[in-house]
Amino acid sequence: MKGNRFDMEHIEIAWCPGCGNFPILEALKETFESLKLDPVDLVVVSGIWQGGKTSQYLKCNMFNGLHGRSIPLATAVKAANPRLTVVAQGGDGDMYGEGGNHLIHAIRRNPDITVIVHNNMVYGLTKGQASPTSIRGFTTRIQVHGVTSEPFNPLAVGISLNASFVARTFAGDRAETSRILTAAIKHKGFSLVDIFQSCVTFNKVNTYQWFKNHIHPIPESHDSSDRMKALELAFMTEKFPVGVLYVNEDRPTFEENLPAYDSSDEPLYNREVDREKLQQVIDGMR
Repeated sequence: MKGNRFDMEHIEIAWCPGCGNFPILEALKETFESLKLDPVDLVVVSGIWQGGKTSQYLKCNMFNGLHGRSIPLATAVKAANPRLTVVAQGGDGDMYGEGGNHLIHAIRRNPDITVIVHNNMVYGLTKGQASPTSIRGFTTRIQVHGVTSEPFNPLAVGISLNASFVARTFAGDRAETSRILTAAIKHKGFSLVDIFQSCVTFNKVNTYQWFKNHIHPIPESHDSSDRMKALELAFMTEKFPVGVLYVNEDRPTFEENLPAYDSSDEPLYNREVDREKLQQVIDGMR
């Protein structure tokens, strides 16, 4: 994206032509630019998945961690320096499979981070196995008789656990994706954004056209503070709702609950270590 401060110029992007990660990357750059973020004050954390290099294609601070572990890393970064804007991202396998427990307990803690999930309903990096969101009947070289498990419903799980921001969008609509991402990042608290995207190589079922035929925009009349109405939307799977389902502005964040910030808002990374107290802790472990 020419002229964008977050654009890494003259790099080779290692994704298949037509991959849904491309429009998500562009939407992220547009969002960061529109929010007037300084690349120095932005951290994008990734796990291991087909789009894990997304953080490497952005001109900002990045951390590429282990499979399913981007959320605890992002939580720690935000706790150490609450002044940073922190985004964690992963695929549907990375976040909902390997990272499922981290997702659940981060929702409970409510760190002020934005979690973006590139949901293509398949494991793309490891060449096409069924993921937690694969639909029933979906066949792969491993699931030769078709998937029989119930698909994981991230929106219903997020809302039921009272996540403070829950939304879904479609990578094929870049403007709407950027709008949703902007709202998620501006929200104070844990934001979950599930992004439908297509894997053009290993998923020939959930194509761009399939997603277009199976989504519908949430009505403008929807009250996003109504948790029960939001749950009703989350359980719609014939036509998946896209937009902001639920927002709770009343939950304190994880950082606000940390005793370390009771008497000072100075970021933890910038504080001097009390060597005497540290030694007491070490001695107590002997």
